[in-house]
Amino acid sequence: MRTSSNISGLFESIRAGDRSSLARAVTLTESALDSDRRLSEKLLKKLLPYSGQSLRIGITGVPGSGKSTFIEALGQLVIAEGKKVAVLAIDPSSQKTKGSILGDKTRMERLSRSENVFIRPTPSGSALGGVSFHTRETILLCEAAGYDVILIETMGVGQSETDVRAMVDFFLLLMLGGAGDELQGIKKGIMEMVDAIAINKADGDNIKSSQQAKADALGALHLQAPSASGWTPKVVLMSARENTGVADVWKVIQTYADVMRANGFFEKNRAEQKEQWLEESLQNYIRTEMDKPRMSSAKKKLLKEIAKGNMLPSEAAREFWGKVR
Repeated sequence: MRTSSNISGLFESIRAGDRSSLARAVTLTESALDSDRRLSEKLLKKLLPYSGQSLRIGITGVPGSGKSTFIEALGQLVIAEGKKVAVLAIDPSSQKTKGSILGDKTRMERLSRSENVFIRPTPSGSALGGVSFHTRETILLCEAAGYDVILIETMGVGQSETDVRAMVDFFLLLMLGGAGDELQGIKKGIMEMVDAIAINKADGDNIKSSQQAKADALGALHLQAPSASGWTPKVVLMSARENTGVADVWKVIQTYADVMRANGFFEKNRAEQKEQWLEESLQNYIRTEMDKPRMSSAKKKLLKEIAKGNMLPSEAAREFWGKVR
């Protein structure tokens, strides 16, 4: 049984950088039990003063673009500089069973061996954009545990990536040369949000098509409205498999962070993300409350009246909230 005294011990262990304690804390935040949620909030509040110091990087791309291979190569580069890296890999979930593949830890075998790396595969559940409802809380936990760079890998299957962009400092899109029209459809939806594009697998026979993809990406970026940050998105050729160009991507990310901190946009973006977090929390709270017996019963009664033609849905909604408040 989890208690407040357990939370104090968990707090100390997380601050000491214990990975198993961090994993337990993440599990606690993901729990749907009210008692666990209260304990989780108590822990998060204690850790809040020690959060916010990391560089948060979102990484997306279609399946097959080499996200896991790239993250492993980038992670090894970053830890070689003496930094700690957390990888939050969001896996597709079954909408029926809520099950998840959770295979990223095995795909990043070399990276996962490092004591300075924490990898947490998380099922996306019903959240949009391939993001868990509790990803923000996990970010906070990782920062409090001393992780300097947090990499968030999304499913990248064409769903809205807005949720991802709203919780990271830097947003990277992985593309492939010669990927075809199906990639273009996804690219149009997120092009205005990216801070950089990396054309992966630019090696061997793919070099020519990768160079063309870079030219196409630059052309598409040129058509976008100027970013509020004043940053011009970069396009980099790389091969995560051969570990070429990965250092160039990392240099772009570091340059971006330096420029954004200097012009004040970095903190402005973080403040806006907290506002977005509140909005999401309110929506999640309402969604949870709606599943409670009292709410479900009231809703079923109104549905019967709607089905009989006695009420409009909008009228029923007003009556519903008037009764349950």
